[in-house]
This record gives sequence, C-alpha cells and structure tokens, in this order.
Amino acid sequence: CTVIFTRLATRDLHKPISILFCNLAVSDLFTSFSGFWISMLFITNPDITIFGSQDMLAPYSLYTTSILSTIYNLVSIGIERYLAVAKSMRTRFRVARNHSMAVVFISWVLAFFLGCLPLMGWNCLQAERSISVLYSPFCVDYLVFITLPNVVVAFLVPLFTYLRIILILRKRKLRMQACGQATGTYKSAETQVARTSISIWLLALVSYAPFFAGVIFDATNQRCHTDLYPGVYIFRNCTAMLITITCLGNPLLYTLRLRELGAKLKALRCLSANRVRACAI
Repeated sequence: CTVIFTRLATRDLHKPISILFCNLAVSDLFTSFSGFWISMLFITNPDITIFGSQDMLAPYSLYTTSILSTIYNLVSIGIERYLAVAKSMRTRFRVARNHSMAVVFISWVLAFFLGCLPLMGWNCLQAERSISVLYSPFCVDYLVFITLPNVVVAFLVPLFTYLRIILILRKRKLRMQACGQATGTYKSAETQVARTSISIWLLALVSYAPFFAGVIFDATNQRCHTDLYPGVYIFRNCTAMLITITCLGNPLLYTLRLRELGAKLKALRCLSANRVRACAI
C-alpha cells in the first residue's frame, strides 16, 4: 500500500516503469490478501484446506491469479529495463506509457484466465483420480499446466534480460575507456544492476522453488491425504510464507529504498501540510 500511495502521489514517478512498479505492488497486495483468506479458512476449518472443498476454489484461484500476475510483472519489468538500456544500441523502440498500460492489462487478463480455470470447471471436486494432495480440490494436471511454463518464463526471461543489461553496460564502459573518458557512472550502474539481479534471483529461487517442488511431489505422489499429515502440510504452509516474504521483498528491490522511502513520505507530508496552511489562509 505504501508503494502504491507513493507512486500515485509523486508526480515525477508517473513513468512507464513506475506503472509496472505500481502494478507489481497491486499484485503483491492481492497475493497477501488471498493468502490471508486461506489462513483464515485454515483457522476456522482446517479440514477443508487439507481434504479440499468447494469453499477453497475461490481463494486458491485468487491466490494463483495473484502469483501469476506477480510473475508476469517481474518479467515485464526486466524486459522494460532491457529496452531502456539497449534503445541507443540496437533498437530505437522506446517504451511509452501506453505500452506499460497495455502490458498491465494483458498480464491481468492472462493471469485471471489461467487462475480461474478451476472455477470454470477444471477441478477435481467430482473426480478423485488426479486430485492434488497439497492443494485440493485442484487437479494435478492443472497445477503442472500452469507451473511448468510459468517457471520457465520466470527464470529464463529475467536471466536473459539482466545479463544482457550487464553486458551492454560493460561494452559501453570499455568503449569509453578506449576513448579516454571517465567510466565511473557505467561502472556504478553495472554494479547496481548486478546486485539487483542477484537479489531478484535469490528471492525468486528461495520463494518459488519449494512451490515448484511441491507440484512435482503432487504429480509423483500416489498416497492419500491422511498418510502425509502433518509433515507435508507444514511444508505447504512454509512455501506460502516464503511467497509472502517475496511480496514484502519486491517493493524494497524494485521500487523503494529505506532512505528514499523516508524522504518521499516526508516530502508528501510537507506537501499536505502546505496545502492545509494555504486553505487556512
């Protein structure tokens, strides 16, 4: 919420990349909200989160939709950063505000379509044959269908984009060194991109790899729910906690730094105070 408020209230941040940052915060907010919904269902009636029921379709679908939207946002941010750095090298394409709005719209449409497939009938409420053990009443084939391609996209596309950004900055630095010019700015930018990309990879690996491992376990497991209780479900809850940590880490990695956050909030408070004084006068 702080990210969304800061992005919308600060005029100098109304840029294409800022739209993607704000949309990422919205996706993280939806992930946290749907995770809280599932937690409340677990507290009030733990059995339905283990054995599955009709009541779990909506929160699980919203949870899946928000995770998919977060993945698409992360990929879009990486591509936008690559185009911004490479536009003076090999391409003249410039990302405009309309492009970012179109990407946001397409991301949410695709995420809602894939996430709500269980609500449209692709679930195992009636068929017990391929029901998921960890995420009942989802079907195992549905989890594999949405997990495998999105995991590939989430890891390979940022790998390509951020590595290309680092290579482009390094080439520019070498070119300026050959011309006898200062390269401190490019060296600093290359270091910052490298640190950010490593942080992104570590956060994604720690948070989404256990979820992917759980889906693989679902696909290869043949035992029933009671045989796996409680250890497997503790593992499932830990994966949900890691995904929530990702929602907390994304704003710090992509949009906010602690010092900048304090400065921007202070500026917004001063702006509001000045408006109140002006109205009083």
